[in-house]
Amino acid sequence: MSKVFSNADMQNLCEELRQNSRIDQNLYTKFHIKRGLRRSDGTGVLAGITNICNVHGYVVNEGEVEPIPGELIYRGYHIGDLVKGAEKDGRFGYEETVYLLLFGKLPTADQLEAFDHYLSMHRALPSGFVVDMMMKAPSNNIMNKLARSVLALYSYNENDCEDTSLETEMRTAISLIARMPILMVNAYQVKRKHFDNQTLFMHPLRPEERTAETILSMLRPDRQYTPEESHLLDTLLMLHAEHGGGNNSTFTCRVLTSSGTDPYSAYSSAISALKGPKHGGANIKVSAQLEEFKREIKHWDNEGEVADYIRKVLRKEAGDGTGLIYGMGHAVYTLSDPRAVILKKKAFKLAEGKEIEAEFHLLDTIERLTPVLMKEERGVEKAFCANVDMYSGLVYRMLNIPEELYTPLFAVSRMAGWAAHRMEELLTGGRIIRPAYKALPKVQTYVPIAKR
Repeated sequence: MSKVFSNADMQNLCEELRQNSRIDQNLYTKFHIKRGLRRSDGTGVLAGITNICNVHGYVVNEGEVEPIPGELIYRGYHIGDLVKGAEKDGRFGYEETVYLLLFGKLPTADQLEAFDHYLSMHRALPSGFVVDMMMKAPSNNIMNKLARSVLALYSYNENDCEDTSLETEMRTAISLIARMPILMVNAYQVKRKHFDNQTLFMHPLRPEERTAETILSMLRPDRQYTPEESHLLDTLLMLHAEHGGGNNSTFTCRVLTSSGTDPYSAYSSAISALKGPKHGGANIKVSAQLEEFKREIKHWDNEGEVADYIRKVLRKEAGDGTGLIYGMGHAVYTLSDPRAVILKKKAFKLAEGKEIEAEFHLLDTIERLTPVLMKEERGVEKAFCANVDMYSGLVYRMLNIPEELYTPLFAVSRMAGWAAHRMEELLTGGRIIRPAYKALPKVQTYVPIAKR
């Protein structure tokens, strides 16, 4: 009789794997290994060149990193100018941002109108897709379903999906940018029906609605939203559309693209990377921690009470035990994250005079006090600031967007950046991306398994 492979066997083998996987941390210094492709000062190791986006938060002067106010520049244009331009004209800016990222220049009024129409006409999912690919295999995690759905769309494309000509690639990219909001909302509705026993409702598309309007319209049972709400969501989409080639999900997309794989595989891998709580899932951590602060601090407007609780979190006496204040700090930005600055200002206008205004003030207090307390508690001299996640979760709540869609909305927006970087990798990359790992010498003598 064959031996049964038990749970105890699995536990023992996994413990052996832990023992066999140990690496002396001093070896990273000895062999000059850039862990996470980062230098010892936390700055990124250069892995490529891009024309698409500049994420700028410090300058290096005589080997020293000097903090500066953060800049986010899309194709040469500051994100603040793009947001102000759309706001000034009272129009939506996400579609213009997508056009800029994909084609490298701003559209004329006629070009933007034609592009808006093209996106609108390509939002609909293929016939039978929702039933066969979403309802028959629902997922409790929307990001998981997004990745699977994008990969599944390969099978519904009537063209040659292995054709990587620029024109074919661009058509595929634009169709996915158009469809991502629909995939997200449908995945959410199916999830609610299957796992939460909620009523399933799916609205027909409205061709006249822009991306932000489409999301709110499809998500809400009554399809009602205010212009202020749709324009605030539009700003969020603009801010999240792109963030340089080095962020985890975009780099993942470029790595897969460099291998010559099809676009659906590359984009679904980027979604899977963004799903991680260290990347796109960070705004949920901020929301959870804010709820804890609200619950544990009696007087939110008392800076002494807020400071005392921040100290507890930093000392790992409260919170989730990590000692982290979520929403604070960034890999590149030092003095400020331009996305957080823009979002905080716009969102406060919508929150002013409402009950949620008190929560904004609490976040503002946490933002101001954390750097000071980090220096007191840990001697941290490095400049750091609030990142966009500090306020994005609260903005989503203002828009009545469920928490489980925070990260999927990030993916909906970032599809534009992923597409732009895939095109650039196809046009300029030329070589498969293959970093090296230092192998530790450990030669052993093979002994055949003894016969029973």
